[in-house]
Amino acid sequence: MLKQFTIIFFTFFLQGTISFSQGNIQPGAYDIPSYLPLLKNKNVIIVANQTSVIGHTHIVDSLLKRQINILRIFSPEHGFRGTASAGEKIDNSVDKQTGIPIVSLYGNHKKPTAEDLDSTDIVVFDIQDVGVRFYTYISTLQYVMESCAENNIPLLLLDRPNPNGFYVDGPVLKPDFKSFIGMQPVPVVYGMTIGEYAKMLNGEHWLENGDTCDLTVIKCINYTHDLLYKLSVAPSPNLPNMTAVYLYPSLGFFEGTVISVGRGTKYPFQVLGAPFLPKYKFTFTPKSCPASLKPKFMGKKCYALNLQKDVAKILTKKQINIGWLVQLSRYAKDKPGFFKKSFNLLAGNAALQKELMKFKSEDAIRQSWQKDLKKFKTIRAKYLLYP
Repeated sequence: MLKQFTIIFFTFFLQGTISFSQGNIQPGAYDIPSYLPLLKNKNVIIVANQTSVIGHTHIVDSLLKRQINILRIFSPEHGFRGTASAGEKIDNSVDKQTGIPIVSLYGNHKKPTAEDLDSTDIVVFDIQDVGVRFYTYISTLQYVMESCAENNIPLLLLDRPNPNGFYVDGPVLKPDFKSFIGMQPVPVVYGMTIGEYAKMLNGEHWLENGDTCDLTVIKCINYTHDLLYKLSVAPSPNLPNMTAVYLYPSLGFFEGTVISVGRGTKYPFQVLGAPFLPKYKFTFTPKSCPASLKPKFMGKKCYALNLQKDVAKILTKKQINIGWLVQLSRYAKDKPGFFKKSFNLLAGNAALQKELMKFKSEDAIRQSWQKDLKKFKTIRAKYLLYP
């Protein structure tokens, strides 16, 4: 069954002593009585991956057990089982356990076509997001919504809590820097569940041609934005635990630099290192692995900052840590090519790189995005489903 790979490959935990106040929080997928009648006697497509579970049972297994006819599965970056490394090409395939065709929504085929949606009555979207602009599941959501709108097919979204939903922070994306790792004018951390985000895409007419998707959101149960929600399934191979999930908004910028975030090690998105950095006590040597086939500095010893114990500061301050970027970008002056072309796409502007090159302080950089952040918060407030 699909649940087996979830338990074996993606059981994970928070390193450290962070406490969680989850109570009886349940994702929308758990509220089966609310959406099952909408799927009965329908031809269904489901957008899903390894996070699409109800307890230990995959949503696909759950629906099949209830005699729901699933025509196809759409899978996002990292694939249906979530094992592909970032950027790895994923081909269409057939799920061996169910015989259901899988259509990859990644690479050159990010948006479902009319053919992909042929004979479909309704599309179900059930994927765990992490609430960060450059995490591509929200881009996949937008493309699915656009295709549904263009082909007059309703979308049923099973909402899931946002593990980074307790704050809003970071630079807001400027129109000239739209890409698959940032399609809308939202900050790096936008503080919304994927269901709330979908409502915003509709309400602000951000879909292509200003279209509106026929959207139904099945809400989470007992969730509020001030609760810390611990994921039971890793959302992608390089976010293997809650430490990485919380550090990702701060460390994601470094993907657009020569600095390694620990891909190819036991602690991706929990460290920052490079061979040319000062000889810090902590070191790592990236190796090729299923989660990262060709990591930066593969086989080379990297001197590094170990940030695993800094998670508490993120949770307390409720803001991304831009200090690490300020600190390590000091080496850009003596390291040609320190910033890659993708850095501005991750930042959502060209200003951040310029500010770093001028050695501006962390406070000055943070102040530069406050006006846009305030404007976004006003927009965000219109679409919140949870306090």
